[in-house]
Parts: sequence; structure tokens; C-alpha cells
Amino acid sequence: MNKKLIVLATLLALTCSLVFAQATTEQVPTAKANTEPTLSGKVVVYCPSPNSLANKIQAGFEAKTGVKVEMFQGTTGKINARLEAEKANPIADVVILASWSDGLKLIDQAMPYDAKGLDTMNKGWVDPQHKLYGYSASAIGVIYNTLMYPTLSADWSELGSAQYADDICMPDPLSSGSCKDFITGFINANGENGWKIIEDWKNDGLTIPGANAAALEAVMTGAKGILISGVDYNAYAKIQSGEPIGLYYPKGGTVINPRPAFILKTANNLDNAKAYMDYLLSDEVQKMIYEEYLLPGRSDIVASTRANVSDINTANYDWNWMAQNSDSIMNRFTTLMGR
Repeated sequence: MNKKLIVLATLLALTCSLVFAQATTEQVPTAKANTEPTLSGKVVVYCPSPNSLANKIQAGFEAKTGVKVEMFQGTTGKINARLEAEKANPIADVVILASWSDGLKLIDQAMPYDAKGLDTMNKGWVDPQHKLYGYSASAIGVIYNTLMYPTLSADWSELGSAQYADDICMPDPLSSGSCKDFITGFINANGENGWKIIEDWKNDGLTIPGANAAALEAVMTGAKGILISGVDYNAYAKIQSGEPIGLYYPKGGTVINPRPAFILKTANNLDNAKAYMDYLLSDEVQKMIYEEYLLPGRSDIVASTRANVSDINTANYDWNWMAQNSDSIMNRFTTLMGR
């Protein structure tokens, strides 16, 4: 009888030990599974110039993730036209434009995403729904040929005076999103007086050689002495390479134009698109941006190659108003210019 009791006691002790061990094991927290998606395949990106920046971002992202970047580069006008043509069968995953107002027009086609670096963005360079990210920006200035004008500081209204007759030009706002936004912001800030100034430019012989590159070329070659509504990063790059040009921001105030990047709702490669957006706000890309003479989108990144946001006098304009009125303003502008 004693032997039976001993056996039963032994079995009971073993059972208790097993139960205790199981309970203890269940209480030990397990390591969290890696929630980061494994990236592969491709991401399709539509983006504007500068091509050198787009190519650097492409190479960096591919090296970092192994994801192939299929890229279409063109002006904002060409990107918009391509998106419209592909509306029934969308191809792009991520779109970058050179015009914040054009981004606002497409905001319903964009999906919200809290990108890494969201909290560091310049004020107003992310829409309230976190769809559009101004990951970089350009500012509008006056670019001039220093062989023809050793110094220049004329305000917008003064550029329509007789001393600059037949020597001023402007990019085509129908091709250049930055120029279109400048004109729209200029009218928003100045009202009918803005139209009077533009009419003075026209009467002073204002010409439109083409998009940004063609208009800048006209000034570098001396065909024209002054470029009104010049994109500043182009000027900084050319000055650095030794071209005889200067740049300034008129005292009447100018437009700083965030360049919106966003993920389309129809993105076929969503995880890759999100990773691409995160990469655009990374330290690595934000440094690439100011090395290409654009303004960084993050407020904690200070450019060493150009004027920063705090150095530029901006006009009083409203992007929502500009997005709503840009088409009618462009119609009036083209009519005024006889185009």
C-alpha cells in the first residue's frame, strides 16, 4: 500500500511540474514578428527635372531596397497629360510634380500616408490629409546676364520700364508648373495691379522662348538679358558652373513652390511606393536635394549651397485659391499674350 502511495505521489508531482512549466512558458513574452514588408519587384515613378536628382534618387533607392525603379521624367505639363491618358489604366505608383497647385488638383487621386519624417516637414508643405508631401521646393527669382547687367535689383513692376525694353523673357507657364504657380500667386497677392504689371511686361517686349531650360538658355547666350520668373535652382547650378548670370528675389515678394510627391490610390506596387515616399524624406535624399540646389522639404535640414526658406521674401498667396483659379488665370494670361 505504501508503494502505491509513493507512485501516486510521484505522478502527481510530475504532473504539477509539467503544468507549472507550461504556464511559465506562456507568460514569457515572445519576440515581435518583423512587420516591415519584404520588398521586391518594381515601383513606377513619374517625376520632373532636374534629371540628375531623379537619377540619384533612383540609384539610391534601388541599392537600398533591391526594388527596380521604372521612371518617366518630364515637365509637370507632360506628367499631367500622361496621367490623363492613362486614367482608364493607371500605371504610375508615385507621382512628383513641380507645382503644388497641380498636386492639389490631383489630391483626390492620392492616398493618405504617414511617411517617415512627417513631423520634420516645413510648415504647410504637407496637406492636412497627409497625401501630398513637398519633399523639395524651388523659389522663383529674376535671373540676368551679368555681361549685360553687372548688377540688377529691379522690382517686378520696374522690369516693365523702357530701360529693359525687348530684353525680358519668361518660361512658358503652360509647360512650366513653377512659372504657372508664380503667375497665379502673383495675381493672388497683387490683384488687378498684378495684371497691370504683366501687361507692362508684355508691352515692353516680353517673349516666351519655351519651358524653363529654353528660357534660361536665352539669357545665358545673351539673346535676352533678363528672365522673369526664373526657377532658382537652375540659376544656382549654372552660376556654380561658371555661366555669366546672376539671381535675386525681388523685394515685392516671390513664390516658393513645394514639389508634391504622392502615392496614387491606384498604385499597383503599394509597399514599394510607401518605401519610396519614406526614402524621399530620408537624410540621404534631403542632402541630395540641396546638393542639386533645391530647397529641402524638411525644416531640420539646412542647405549649404543656396538661400534657405528663411532667406527668401515671399508674397502673400494662398495655395487653395491658386489651385481653384489657376485655369482661369492661365486663360487670361494667354489671351493677354496673344497666344
